[in-house]
Amino acid sequence: MLKRKKREKRELPLAPLERLLKKCGAKRVSENGVKEFASVLYEYAYSLSAEAVALAEHAGRKTVLESDIRMARRKEKF
Repeated sequence: MLKRKKREKRELPLAPLERLLKKCGAKRVSENGVKEFASVLYEYAYSLSAEAVALAEHAGRKTVLESDIRMARRKEKF
């Protein structure tokens, strides 16, 4: 009998990320490769989000605007 893997709690779904890698030309992608890609994207998105929230708060707003995201992106230099 095959053991089932415990389902990991993930912030980002893996299937769309695997499709993105394949769309960019990857013939095959390992499960660990997709997981690492998800981890890197999550870290970047978290950092960008935190900076955007700080910018909104600095401006006296509770709402994060498109301009906050753009400014945070420029600040992150990505």
